[in-house]
Amino acid sequence: MSVSPDRHAPGSVVQSSAVANMSFRATVQNGTDADQLAEALSTPRSTIRVSTEGTMPIAYRCNFISMEDVSVADCSYEGRIFCKREGVADKLAMFLPKQGMMWFGGKQEPTYSVPGRGVILEQGSVSGTGIVGPRSHFCLFIDRAKIAAQLSHMCERTISGDVGFHTDIDLTVGPGFLLQQLVSNLHSGLSGNGLLQRSPLAVRSLCDAAVYLLLETCPHHYSEELARAAPLPAPRHVKWAMDFMQEHIAEPISLSEIAMAAKVSVRTLQQGFRQFRNTTPIAYLHEIRMVAAHRELLQLDGTQPIGDIALRWGFTHLGRFAAEYKKRFGQLPSQTVKR
Repeated sequence: MSVSPDRHAPGSVVQSSAVANMSFRATVQNGTDADQLAEALSTPRSTIRVSTEGTMPIAYRCNFISMEDVSVADCSYEGRIFCKREGVADKLAMFLPKQGMMWFGGKQEPTYSVPGRGVILEQGSVSGTGIVGPRSHFCLFIDRAKIAAQLSHMCERTISGDVGFHTDIDLTVGPGFLLQQLVSNLHSGLSGNGLLQRSPLAVRSLCDAAVYLLLETCPHHYSEELARAAPLPAPRHVKWAMDFMQEHIAEPISLSEIAMAAKVSVRTLQQGFRQFRNTTPIAYLHEIRMVAAHRELLQLDGTQPIGDIALRWGFTHLGRFAAEYKKRFGQLPSQTVKR
């Protein structure tokens, strides 16, 4: 586990800086009390409970540097520490060990992290963690929204929800080795009077490099799609159709109306979408409406019925909408509203 940038436990030192429109915050937290460690690890949306084994003393020191949507940390622990999460994290977390052992428990068998073996965790994949000190590791945290945005750009379609990264990553060679070096350089370059504080463009480039390195080289659900050749640029009539559907997304438009707006026949339009977007016009319309409904449900305050939201975006059968929504986003519409 690593400290959260959203909480300041006793024994913490916080430094906020802004350089050339780039803001970052460095937080150093240390102590020997389990309750204070729990406070340091918790966030407003996810509480962490910390316990220890017997009378064995513990100690921790975590140096956390938070940027806009990427954070890095250098953490060390002494003793045997057990953590249990209550709630869901909204960031992908990557642990890059330097010393000692740490285990992560969830629905599957525990995953162990030792030097040379890193761990990638997504939302809700782990509920309990154990640290066997002395333990030290680097951490990389990335907002799930940033990952989804960059993956959507790479796939040229909307992506949301967990990416499905493999949990284990080899840190001795290949992308794992590069990621550990990149995180180490980011942390050291932003600590104290590090040189990276004078180069916000370099910081942003390194943060983007970490995300692209994860998406392009670490196995996940979309790896095969990314490995395929990029689609050819869509012709004008496909772009016109996509623009028309976006402009009339909440209206009951037909395939013929879409083809008419694109100035081609229905058959030509269907062939264009199959060839250049690997889908059909109606499936594309269904997708953008589903994403729009998802976006509105995320902002819902609970006073408006879910059925009204579904109907507004063209989904007349609430049961079918809920099933398709869960398949698309990994949860029911009601679960999105309760987040």
